[in-house]
Amino acid sequence: MVALFTLSIMNAQESVVPALETLLKYPKVRDFTMSISQDEAYITLQSPLEELSVIARLHKENDDWSAPAVVSFSGDHKDLEPFLSHDGLRLYFASNRPVNDSIKEAKDFNIWFVERADRKAAWSAPINIGAPINTEHNEFYPALATNGNLYFTSDAPNAKGKDDIFFSEWKNGHYGPPVSMSDSINTQGYEFNAYVAPDESFLLFSGYNRKDGLGSGDMYISFRRTDNSWSTAKNLGDGINSKYMDYCPFMDMASKQLYFTSRRSALDAERPKSIKAFEEAVNGYENGTSRIYMVSLKTLLSKQ
Repeated sequence: MVALFTLSIMNAQESVVPALETLLKYPKVRDFTMSISQDEAYITLQSPLEELSVIARLHKENDDWSAPAVVSFSGDHKDLEPFLSHDGLRLYFASNRPVNDSIKEAKDFNIWFVERADRKAAWSAPINIGAPINTEHNEFYPALATNGNLYFTSDAPNAKGKDDIFFSEWKNGHYGPPVSMSDSINTQGYEFNAYVAPDESFLLFSGYNRKDGLGSGDMYISFRRTDNSWSTAKNLGDGINSKYMDYCPFMDMASKQLYFTSRRSALDAERPKSIKAFEEAVNGYENGTSRIYMVSLKTLLSKQ
């Protein structure tokens, strides 16, 4: 396993690239989910201090992504972390919107979804996923396997640490009680923002300030064993992670392309000698604000 990770990381060196240049003008961009046909994507756009947080849609035309458009159900509350179902007919997300009309504002974030009859239809009004997933605590970053099993982040009291990755089984048309994942995944610190492979063969997630980390939030991978346990999570390494916050993974399984959010910055290497050079540096893609990047994990995943 160590040799495999070394090979993958060597191949990933210098191959992390901006994913969506069309989003350069927005101050904070995070989260990415895409249809299996690779022509529809959803992201989160935020103001610098995150007073505004909306979900936006992009579509691909002639191999180029369109400018984003805020979706019909977003804008009145803080919405983020969209996940598009594998059939493209449901979009899950986290929101602090009120659970019902009698409450002006929710005190915590819950998981919601919208649905549509087909890919050309309009999205429904948001639907709260309900108990036992949502509680009086925060639930974030939903990700689903094709069998309906749900993985998400929560700060519930039964977490092993500050934030944990939780799992809930979809069985007989209902979700079972959420369970904090094993010590192979969760620690006493912060684990968050998990992406699960459609067949649940692997899990990608972020861990904050771990002993083997590079300085902030790093992305990790764990593989599902034949006995259904999970392998000890491995850091994806400095060919992919940076000393800055790296989080919100999403995998395009067809291309094995990993999309993720990063606050990485190249400004510590910049020495602008003019105001023009300064503007170009601070308004560039790798300037310390949240941006979406991509890198191939084909070598790593093809050898498992």
